[in-house]
Amino acid sequence: MAKGHRSQIKRERNANKDTRPSAKVSYARVSVTKACFVLDAIRGKDVQTALAILAYNPRYASTVIEKLLKSAIANAETNNGMKAEDLYIAECYANKGPTMKRIHPRAQGRAYRIEKRTSHITIVLDER
Repeated sequence: MAKGHRSQIKRERNANKDTRPSAKVSYARVSVTKACFVLDAIRGKDVQTALAILAYNPRYASTVIEKLLKSAIANAETNNGMKAEDLYIAECYANKGPTMKRIHPRAQGRAYRIEKRTSHITIVLDER
């Protein structure tokens, strides 16, 4: 437990905050495993290469991640004053979101459960 006044604790917490530009999409309708296939392909690459990979990737998750990456680039240019050609993907990960449970009727009055999984995808950029 931290000691000190409330404002001092807040000051210390904000001092070690990550200042790298990032973007996050919550409740994306794609499972974590399917999103990670695409994220593994672009991790550590520069932004132009990553956009090219995402443009020609046939998976559905690549369209969601491409939109997210463009948002992160815009955040870097607008908020941090960075140039897009100097940026690379420092971190990208997908966390598990809530699962929507649906029922599918089957033979003889049975019901099977369909789980529609969601994920929270985050991209963090940095300058080279």
